[in-house]
Amino acid sequence: MVNTSTKLSSLNGAVSGMDKEHILAAIDIGTNSIHMVVVCIEPALPAFTIIAKEKDTVRLGDRDPKTGELTPQAMNRAMAALQRCQDLAKSLDAEQIVAVATSAVREAPNGRDFLKRVDSELGLFVNLISGQEEARRIYLGVLSGMEFSSQPHIIIDIGGGSTELILGDRHEPRFLSSTKVGAVRLTAEFVSSDPISDREFNYLRAYIRGRLERPIEELLATLKPGEQPQLVGTSGTIETLAEIHAKEKLGMVPNPLRGYELSYQSVQDLVNRLAKMNYAERADVPGMSDKRSEIILAGSLILLEAMSLLGVESLVIGERALREGVIVDWMLAHGLIEDRLRYQGEVRQRSVLKVAQKYQVNREYSDRVAKFALSLFDQTQGHLHEWDGEARELLWAAAILHNCGLYVSHSAHHKHSYYLIRNGELLGYTEAEIEVIANLARYHRRNKPKKKHDNYNNLPSKQHRQLVDQVSAILRLAVALDRRQIGAIHQVQCEYIPEQKELHLHLQPSHPQDDCSLEIWSLDDKKDVFEAEYGVKLVAHLEAVSDVLN
Repeated sequence: MVNTSTKLSSLNGAVSGMDKEHILAAIDIGTNSIHMVVVCIEPALPAFTIIAKEKDTVRLGDRDPKTGELTPQAMNRAMAALQRCQDLAKSLDAEQIVAVATSAVREAPNGRDFLKRVDSELGLFVNLISGQEEARRIYLGVLSGMEFSSQPHIIIDIGGGSTELILGDRHEPRFLSSTKVGAVRLTAEFVSSDPISDREFNYLRAYIRGRLERPIEELLATLKPGEQPQLVGTSGTIETLAEIHAKEKLGMVPNPLRGYELSYQSVQDLVNRLAKMNYAERADVPGMSDKRSEIILAGSLILLEAMSLLGVESLVIGERALREGVIVDWMLAHGLIEDRLRYQGEVRQRSVLKVAQKYQVNREYSDRVAKFALSLFDQTQGHLHEWDGEARELLWAAAILHNCGLYVSHSAHHKHSYYLIRNGELLGYTEAEIEVIANLARYHRRNKPKKKHDNYNNLPSKQHRQLVDQVSAILRLAVALDRRQIGAIHQVQCEYIPEQKELHLHLQPSHPQDDCSLEIWSLDDKKDVFEAEYGVKLVAHLEAVSDVLN
């Protein structure tokens, strides 16, 4: 998928020779901080070893209160931090830098402009991921550092802009959620007194509880009778609370902190103490950083209310989270993990089929279109295009979902398909990949891609637009090949004649008596976009009855 490299075109060279060790960097552009981890991947195990970490508190979440936009100051801080991360990664010979952005960039009106600036000035492509996708990768990250022993675990990750709650038992996550309560967000919106006033404290606590009640109710509803899950906490807020607690109780912070236990009563005591302190006093608490002290109270309250609603008495620290999950997801995408997390590798396919089911897609028809689309893609690869397996997978998803807009209305259903795919919470895909899938579906009929279309302009780079231009033309032909939606064409064989710049499609009908005239007419009607895009003439032939496969 396009999320596995900083540039689409760099994928093939970067993933060759997967039997040797690889150095990979993962960057998490969060609301509060920018984190990077650099790892050495050992495919033979498969496993990875962390060789370097970098963190910078840039506070992208300090957005303009009137417009909600990322401020120039915050963006400049982020650019400087990303440059440092990039320099460190290069110094350690990282082959690739996989970067993701979350809540702050996701919600800001100028978030995509910021990502374009990062790409333009640093040459670093950043994937914008949804809240649910963030939760899924957090789950993968935690799994990479803890043994669940097939027992249910609840994971809570408190970020600057959102809190993720996950339920899993080593296999498929049973529940994923992302709620807009975060330490930076809540501090900016609800805390103006120092120390916090009783009125603000009580309102903040009630607000957090109100926002967390529904996702926690839904999570608990997925538990099986008798199950008593362990709570795992990740993120800077939770780790800071654990470090403060360890310093006071043990006189030192365990290394690693992973597995350290923090009770509900301990969290409650810390919240009560922090609420009585002003900013300077909080900053002097052993284990607390200056910048963390500004937002620790709101983050601590999120944890306290979550533990209360979950009815748990303690949590354990899981040091790995989103950035390690990005690494695991990369390994899954490149076939380096085949056993313990094998089921996770199929998340993209399952997610697409789930969306198809939700919008009542005719699966027999969409499967045929997908078969034709992939066949055309494979037979023209190396002759008319050089797109690889990642683009192929995006084409498959678009082919399955291209008609989902019929769920809304037959009129302009291709446009409805774009909207439903764009907002369908496709897990396993990045924001950029979802945008590509939605655009491919959008252009399976009617107008070809145009710069004046907002959805086309939402594509993050010129390469993504080129992918949509070329691959959507293939999808148009695949749709034409099943015009009556009855499987009239059994299969298609491509013959490319470079001297004449012609592509001949040899069509084998499913039934000898069928002249497939409507399919051939549809091909003739739709071929102009394909011909213009690839600079060839398309010629369709219906095979003789004796050649038909029954």
